Amino acid sequence: MNDGTADDPHGVVGRGRGRGRLVAVLVVVLVAVLGAVAYVIHARRESQRASDRAPRAATGGDWASVSAGPHVVFRNTGAGPDQGRVAVVPLGDPAGPRALTPASCDRVDATRVRAVCLSAHTVLTTRSYQVRLLRPDWSTERDLGQLAGLYSRTRLSPDAGLAAVTAFVYGDSYTSPGTFSTRTTITPAAGGAPVDLEKFELVVDGKVRRDRDRNLWGVTFADDDRFYATALVGGRTWLVRGSVADRRLTALYEDVECPSLSPDGTRIAYKKHDDLPDGQWRLTVLDLATGRQTPLAETRSVDDQPEWLDDRHVLYGLQSGPEEARTTDVWMADADGGGTPQLFIPHGWSPAVVR
Repeated sequence: MNDGTADDPHGVVGRGRGRGRLVAVLVVVLVAVLGAVAYVIHARRESQRASDRAPRAATGGDWASVSAGPHVVFRNTGAGPDQGRVAVVPLGDPAGPRALTPASCDRVDATRVRAVCLSAHTVLTTRSYQVRLLRPDWSTERDLGQLAGLYSRTRLSPDAGLAAVTAFVYGDSYTSPGTFSTRTTITPAAGGAPVDLEKFELVVDGKVRRDRDRNLWGVTFADDDRFYATALVGGRTWLVRGSVADRRLTALYEDVECPSLSPDGTRIAYKKHDDLPDGQWRLTVLDLATGRQTPLAETRSVDDQPEWLDDRHVLYGLQSGPEEARTTDVWMADADGGGTPQLFIPHGWSPAVVR
């Protein structure tokens, strides 16, 4: 059998074949990179075209003046160059002209002391988020760093001393348990390293669970130590109560996602999956003392962490508009399950009520 070596004693043919394979691999890699770049450019152009066709939100006023009274902080999703800017509106006129701040955020939470801002950065097809604490004048007070992943939730404690952030480390949704991984941290605003909730002891039905596949997300604070969150363990989601000082999480109720504690501390507004299809949830309110669950009048699927307007009303975000010009709006529903949902802030997202 002749393999060609007798006619090629110096291995020229073999080296040539090796170089050919290397060139072929480099060509494939180059085509993939160029394809990714072309896709990103196309997606951005299409997004810009859709933005140009979408209606624009009215702006006006000075954010500092508006912020002097009770107000709502939110992400402006109206089309145009100000899309993504943080805006404020008076609590008494939420649908009126919005005053734009200097900050741009994909998610925001705020108190009178400071705000926390998550802003996306995309390089080719890789996305990361910058996490910053902002002063009342919207300048950066502290940069908490840039990490890979898809950030989805953030909350400040009532005194703004703690900032919680949830990110998807891989996977882009929690519609199918087991197909995603989250990382949720709580960071002292005054300084210090973030605390990873997966390091906390987790107790379910009186037993410590050490499952490797557990995930936590959606923190809502009671004070500068106690908080609530969602835990996924063994394929089941739980409302858990946590303590930063004790490094401990205790499961309370099943099928509670993205909780939000009411101002009076007695109820949790949340997403309930129940027997709905994957990727759909019903907005519900849980009474912590009695365990009574009240579905709200909003029958559309809500994929958001709610925000309480006051003890009687809940705010939440919903997508709206045609696919080519999709935007988001902030809606309001009665916390007792009655009434009819009302549009609260058109072309808005991630609301935070500041009194």
